[in-house]
Amino acid sequence: MKTNPERIIIFDTTLRDGEQCPGATLNIDEKLAIAKQLKRLGVDIIEAGFAFASPGDFEAVSKIAQTVGTEDGPVICSLARAIKNDIKAAAEALKPAVKGRIHTFISTSDIHLKYQLKKTREEVLSIAEEMVAYSKSFMEDVEFSPMDAVRSDPEYLYQVLERAIAAGATTVNIPDTVGYTTPSEFGALIKGITENVPNIDQAIISVHGHNDLGLAVANFLEAVKNGARQLECTINGIGERAGNAALEELVMALHVRRQYFNPFLGRDVDSEAALTNIDTKQIYKTSRLVSNLTGMLVQPNKAIVGTNAFAHESGIHQDGVLKNKLTYEIMDAESVGLTENKIVLGKHSGRNAFRTRLKELGFEMSENDLNKAFIRFKEVADKKKEITDWDLEALANDEIQQTPDLFKLELVQVSCGSNASPTATVTLRNPEGEELTDAAIGTGPVDAVYKAINRVVNVPNNLIEFSVQSVTAGIDAIGEVTIRLKYEDKIYSGRSANTDIIVASAQAYVNALNRLYGALLSKRKQEVTA
Repeated sequence: MKTNPERIIIFDTTLRDGEQCPGATLNIDEKLAIAKQLKRLGVDIIEAGFAFASPGDFEAVSKIAQTVGTEDGPVICSLARAIKNDIKAAAEALKPAVKGRIHTFISTSDIHLKYQLKKTREEVLSIAEEMVAYSKSFMEDVEFSPMDAVRSDPEYLYQVLERAIAAGATTVNIPDTVGYTTPSEFGALIKGITENVPNIDQAIISVHGHNDLGLAVANFLEAVKNGARQLECTINGIGERAGNAALEELVMALHVRRQYFNPFLGRDVDSEAALTNIDTKQIYKTSRLVSNLTGMLVQPNKAIVGTNAFAHESGIHQDGVLKNKLTYEIMDAESVGLTENKIVLGKHSGRNAFRTRLKELGFEMSENDLNKAFIRFKEVADKKKEITDWDLEALANDEIQQTPDLFKLELVQVSCGSNASPTATVTLRNPEGEELTDAAIGTGPVDAVYKAINRVVNVPNNLIEFSVQSVTAGIDAIGEVTIRLKYEDKIYSGRSANTDIIVASAQAYVNALNRLYGALLSKRKQEVTA
């Protein structure tokens, strides 16, 4: 991969590390939809998954490599432990990509060596060197990560990195695996690597970090000042535990403060050239897509992409912004793709106009999905006078978010009021095609609906999250409902959007139950096969 040392490489791991977040499991179609949007966003590298982890992961990496890993697309990467079978699987899955990368790793901290790997330093040093060379035998672009680098002995870390580069690693990644370090410590570690690894000029220094102390983005920016040129991050900062460094925060920090960072990248201080290849106007759209498909909501006060990120309630702030935006805004909402709630279509609009506008918004849909979305659009248009881009995005995302079509909601009807017991009647079509109807009483209409659905479906689960968001303002707004169910040690999410919040709640619940039921069926099939 040709790199410009004056530009920061953005390595997106939403589809690998981000998907490890509990409840954020994505199917292949959803991963592909996100990968396509990441290409529009302009990321340099997509870590598409962990090919050896499962047949589903292998297929996802391969499909993304084939569809998104084109000549004009990003590098497609697969993670692999420093084990031959992992590396071989990664290489096989990446074959369709024009530009592929194997990312292999092994722990280097003494605590990991003693309790996890049960190996000596010399053994790990030898394995790292051998497995990087093995990866190199499949493709030119190889990344090596010494896991838990931040808690590793620096002198030993220097040795491992030197040997990995000598064996063919073109990128060496320094991960803060447990989110432990602080900016000054991380900057010093990166500086130490640049000064003490003799062949470091032959590789790009990358950083990967978790947000357990809320310092991941700050750590990365300090790493940039000390020589890091690749940042491994996720959309909305999703990931294990407290998540990863957030792509949108890193990119916009580098964009807004480029005069500050320019000298650290060898640029003229006043240069206006972008520090990354990211199309910042695609940030908000990408954030929404990932949030919708993973079921991981973005908190309102989240930097850059939160609904309150550009809102002003204080009278003093409002007065200042009205006179000059620069008084309280350091960037335009438009710069991240947050446009005005523009009216684009109505109930008399045709299929071609609908298709064209969705394409302008970045949605590429199959004919079948487009037809279903158009039917939904007409239904909404009959209920709403004004159809906005945000409404269209909600409808399109609803069709993109594929779930196993096992149980299908045919009817939901509720009766409630101040002096009445909330009662719900539901009809579902089961996987065998039978229509089943039942009714239940609950503490509220949604509770009654869910109890009725549970009586029909009879799948054990524990509802751990129910959230509702309004897509647009007004009494006729589309409401998005996100559901998270827990069964044993796994979490399953469901999402739906509708102008009727009860219908959206029911459909989101059925979507989550379908994911859970589908997983149970797969598990039973595997047990029978075994």
